[in-house]
Amino acid sequence: MPTPRPQHSASSTALVIFAKAPIPGQVKTRLCPPLTPDEAATLHGSFVLDTLERTKLAATILTLPVERHLACAPSAMHVFFKIMEERHGVKIFDQVGDDLGTRMARAFEQMFARGYRRVLIVGTDVPTLPLDRFKQALALLEGHDLVLGPALDGGYYLIGLKHLVPELFTDIPWSTEQVLALTKEKAAALGLKTALLEPWRDVDTVGDLQALIEANVADAKNPKNDRAFSNRTAGVLQLLAKRLGSKA
Repeated sequence: MPTPRPQHSASSTALVIFAKAPIPGQVKTRLCPPLTPDEAATLHGSFVLDTLERTKLAATILTLPVERHLACAPSAMHVFFKIMEERHGVKIFDQVGDDLGTRMARAFEQMFARGYRRVLIVGTDVPTLPLDRFKQALALLEGHDLVLGPALDGGYYLIGLKHLVPELFTDIPWSTEQVLALTKEKAAALGLKTALLEPWRDVDTVGDLQALIEANVADAKNPKNDRAFSNRTAGVLQLLAKRLGSKA
């Protein structure tokens, strides 16, 4: 198969959001119990919307042109993603591969084949990620081959590259505390210059959820314009806190 002809200017950047459709029983399963599958799906769906809204805002503060893409699972044809495409102006495509590493490698391959010079991938489990992290990531990519946003659980919430490095995504035990460390080791062995963003908590476990609920309580005391949580996610967390008997 011939290599696709680049479709974009050499100055452009792709920001790829990796997301699953909010299907009960298929998302945030590590939170069930105590959450029900429906509650977990509602929380996840709110996180996806948060990420779409925040990346749109982030794009307005970046000095480089950025195009947003939504990497979809199980399928970009799911009605949720079609609605996201229409309402949020993102380009959608399928995640392809049997594990997260294969899917990310394939997404990078697709974006670079389209002519993008810089590609960032971010997950949807960081609903309060500061907008300037995207600006920092792109600035760091100017002088580095790889940028990683460390998650507190040993993984990473963001990865950025200037060229395809498929080796970074092989032989990694995904969803374990070894992901970040092994990725950094691989990068060093490959001679890549790596930069790290500030760590941030993603939401995978009940402990993460409790920390998020507590952060939401504190955030509610801030002026409305300074709040990190969207009204939608704040409302979901308040309802969950009441049902679970959390401090709220």
